[in-house]
Amino acid sequence: MPQTKFKYITVTAVIVANMVGTGVFTSLGFQLLDIQSGFALLLLWILGGLTALCGAISYAELGATLPRSGGEYNFLSQIYHPAAGFVSGWISMSVGFAAPTALAAMTFSAYFTSSLFGDVPNFVEQLIAVSLLLLLSVVHSSNHRNSGRTQTIFTTLKVAVILLFILAALIVVEAPQPVSFLPTSSDVQIVTSGAFAVALIYVSFAYSGWNAATYLSSEIENPQRALPLVLISGTSIVTLLYLGLNFVFLYTTPMDSMIGEVEVGAIAARTVFGELAGGLFGLALALLLISTVSAMTMAGPRVIQVVGEDFPKLSFLGRKNSSGIPARSIFLQSTIAIVFIISSTFESVLVFAGFTMALNTFASVLGLFVLRSRKPDLARPYRAFLFPITPLIFLGVTGWTLTFTILERPVEVLFSFGVIIVGLIFYYITSSQTKDSNEK
Repeated sequence: MPQTKFKYITVTAVIVANMVGTGVFTSLGFQLLDIQSGFALLLLWILGGLTALCGAISYAELGATLPRSGGEYNFLSQIYHPAAGFVSGWISMSVGFAAPTALAAMTFSAYFTSSLFGDVPNFVEQLIAVSLLLLLSVVHSSNHRNSGRTQTIFTTLKVAVILLFILAALIVVEAPQPVSFLPTSSDVQIVTSGAFAVALIYVSFAYSGWNAATYLSSEIENPQRALPLVLISGTSIVTLLYLGLNFVFLYTTPMDSMIGEVEVGAIAARTVFGELAGGLFGLALALLLISTVSAMTMAGPRVIQVVGEDFPKLSFLGRKNSSGIPARSIFLQSTIAIVFIISSTFESVLVFAGFTMALNTFASVLGLFVLRSRKPDLARPYRAFLFPITPLIFLGVTGWTLTFTILERPVEVLFSFGVIIVGLIFYYITSSQTKDSNEK
């Protein structure tokens, strides 16, 4: 029986759902602690979107040139060394997808229970989060049709709710906030400050996920043609949504009420529509987060799968069911995410997870230059738009963020390097075992 593959609209939905998660509904409150300029705050989201778009354009060439599932694992293995790819896969397996998936599931549970029941015991929230994760794991481990339909439906719902909120808020608000979105002389100091760099880290986290389609390359119809369109269009859609949301938050809601707060979306909704609507928006946000959990449950296990395909000792991870779905990898990632949910320690992991994943993308985009230099004659169905400007923009902004994180958050960075070192050790143990078995 021929195996069906994901269509363009499904993979675009994966990108949008991966990116639009908890970040855009929580970041503004932390940014407002040090920045109260409307211009500077919107500039953060523009800069974050531009960086993500430049990364997507670079990945479009890499994905079209090296069209195999696995994302950075595939790129780094082929461009640098299998060890680099294994470490990338190790990060994705242990932290990169499981922790954000757990965070999204727990945030869904928190919004869902608070909107319908108010305060509930912690174990009830954990039970709901685990139940959502298990349900989506069953759906995505069945076949491409069920998996794709589920993802498309929930992502369409997510975009529709966000657009409805933006339009309704602009129509209903009677007294806009006295905030200027035009640059002033003081904005120069803000944009060049350390506070702006810290805020950009939050924005970068909110934009993470633009590379999700490359984890599904082998399961996309005509990947050489579809990947560039998917990566660029998905990232562009999310950038516009983010700008619209943050403009509405600042335009309709007093900054003082959002400073340091996590649920800025619900606060804005209550300010504009009243208490009842605020609760309804909290419920709507919970529904939106289903697509985020769903997208990560689709994309992340493909990394585990290709690691299993390449390393005989881990071959059980690479096996697919009759529909071509890596069901074992899906349930492995969900199991790790459930551990995070039950232990409730994953939030402390997110800072160093973000750093290590940024290293992954930085090394991959840098690999675009390496690949062009080493293999200039390799078939490239798509070439990065405005090369080398676009990848250099991504490398410059991401490199600056990584450097700032090393200087300001050395403890989390040390943990990140610890994860990388453990991955390298595990690679050499696994690869040596593979060589020994081959020799026998």
